[in-house]
Amino acid sequence: MGQLLVGEKARLRAAREVARPDLPLGRILDGDCVAAMRTIPDASVDMIFADPPYNLQLGGDLARPDGSHVDAVTDHWDQFDSFAAYDKFSREWLTEARRVLKPSGSLWVIGSYHNIFRLGAMLQDMGFWILNDIVWRKANPMPNFKGTRFTNAHETLIWCSMGEKAKYTFNYRAMKTLNDELQMRSDWVLPICGGQERLKKGGTKVHPTQKPEALLYRVMLATTNKGDVVLDPFFGTGTTGAVAKRLGREWIGCERESVYREAALERIELALPLDESALTTMQSARSAPKVAFGTLVETGWIAAGARVWDKKRRITATVRADGSLVSGGESGSIHGLGAKLQGAPSCNGWSFWHIEHEGELKPLDALRQGYLLATED
Repeated sequence: MGQLLVGEKARLRAAREVARPDLPLGRILDGDCVAAMRTIPDASVDMIFADPPYNLQLGGDLARPDGSHVDAVTDHWDQFDSFAAYDKFSREWLTEARRVLKPSGSLWVIGSYHNIFRLGAMLQDMGFWILNDIVWRKANPMPNFKGTRFTNAHETLIWCSMGEKAKYTFNYRAMKTLNDELQMRSDWVLPICGGQERLKKGGTKVHPTQKPEALLYRVMLATTNKGDVVLDPFFGTGTTGAVAKRLGREWIGCERESVYREAALERIELALPLDESALTTMQSARSAPKVAFGTLVETGWIAAGARVWDKKRRITATVRADGSLVSGGESGSIHGLGAKLQGAPSCNGWSFWHIEHEGELKPLDALRQGYLLATED
């Protein structure tokens, strides 16, 4: 039992392989994000995570009550002459983002009250379909030093598909497992980037708005699969690339600032990918790869003539060569016969029927999972 037919694993792997266009995988494209994205083929990217300039409109230096300087975002890349100029820039990069995304791809964009509402309206006008807005509640936000407003303790992420009817990836079961078997909510409490994770040079932050890896980890685990291509058009110091490498995803970055590119490459080089066995996540029955019971029979994982039982050994049946079961004068599929013998309207044969395996009575689903692990890439 459990022996694959000669060449079966290679055949299944070859059948799953999809031709991939010539993509700059594992590279940071130098230059303006719009021009860089124009070099990427149409419909070639599975997910985009975008952390664009927020257009914070900060004027002058900020200081704490004790007079010390606040390290705020005053970089030239966050400066725009007007809302109209910011909107023009946003439409340009979103147009390229839509072009390079696959029909089943999704887009994440993060922002603050300065820009996220403008971007949300553009996304809807351009045909994207908003699936969720996620509130990232910062566990350790920077206080409002002047005491003139509420402390800005969150940022907003918009997650959208290519259209109202478009397919997209959502690993619901993995998110529920990550959240101690509770549905993952749309408010995420995560700390801002700090400690050893925060990149510094000469005691100064390399990038003023470096995002925490935990945030990208959750985004990527939820909405991509192993081997998917993730694009970050505002790559910065490479949080997206580092997390993608850890999780077995391919990545492409766009970044015009050389100091950020250098820091990102060094950081990603040091990132350690997870062991292959650790990348398999819990899946819902709906999203799990489909395997016919007959496949387990024809590949030798379950022998024709083997006996199967319900969990309490009250009902038994025999496996036939075509993957059907027979019990007394009744026969049918693992699902159909299970329902018929119980007098039930339906039956999940994978969990109802059990088989002797390595001295234990195990559900057929256990052998199915073993088959999937043995035949995955």
